[in-house]
Amino acid sequence: MNSSDYAAIIEQSLFDFLPSKDCNEKRLIEAMQYSLEAGGKRVRPRLVLEFNELCSGKTESALPFACAVEMIHTYSLIHDDLPCMDDDDLRRGKPANHKVFGEDIALLAGDALLTLAFETITCDNTVSLSGADSCCKAAAVLARYAGANGMVGGQVIDLISENTNAPVEILQEMDYKKTACLIKAACELGCICAGADDVKIKAASQYGECIGIAFQIQDDILDVISSDEELGKPVGSDKENSKSTYVSLLGIDECKKIVQSLTNEAVNALKVFDADSSSLKNMAYQLANRSN
Repeated sequence: MNSSDYAAIIEQSLFDFLPSKDCNEKRLIEAMQYSLEAGGKRVRPRLVLEFNELCSGKTESALPFACAVEMIHTYSLIHDDLPCMDDDDLRRGKPANHKVFGEDIALLAGDALLTLAFETITCDNTVSLSGADSCCKAAAVLARYAGANGMVGGQVIDLISENTNAPVEILQEMDYKKTACLIKAACELGCICAGADDVKIKAASQYGECIGIAFQIQDDILDVISSDEELGKPVGSDKENSKSTYVSLLGIDECKKIVQSLTNEAVNALKVFDADSSSLKNMAYQLANRSN
């Protein structure tokens, strides 16, 4: 299945999992849908489906896992944009959720997407498709990588690093937790729902970690060289918030070298898979060379 096929099936499935709007909390559901339908690259759900296919799994079984990862990613973006966090007005070229629905509903929409992710991955239908063991293992992996020692912890490190000259070691920990962990989770979940062995799960995890850190470093580069229109969000925010970044510490040229090295490492990790991994190789290179 090609990337456009994955994109179409992910878009439809995301909205199929949303609660009905025929309720008193309709405004909340609308806020959840607003951010889900804002689009984006759908990197994380696509990774779930790509690794599931690489391990000879069924797409139907992997879709709930893919959507759950994207729900968590979307909730994190809603919360990141809030005034108490990064205080951004734009997200993916549209007004941030809190600019449309207010801070209170935006906060709750993020909470609702987080909890919906775990409902999606453990509901009766998902269990019937993938089995209780796979669903339990996937939920544990997702919770670990999204929680205090994963994505949320990385956001905390990001916040406390503002207005400080954080060393590169802190940036490495922050980027691993804030960005790479959820990407790792997506790769592992794709293998888990296909019943892959530990060797393949470990290789998928390494691939996800490498492209995840490369993704964040490329974000730092684009925050310097791109425009608001190209990125769909304000550029230069890192400098305005006095944040240390790879670019501010190492310079753009060195950052580009690191991105390339990590991308090569990610591609090498795919050698343990017997099936054709060219799609995942191309994805790694595309993310490393993206302009938005």
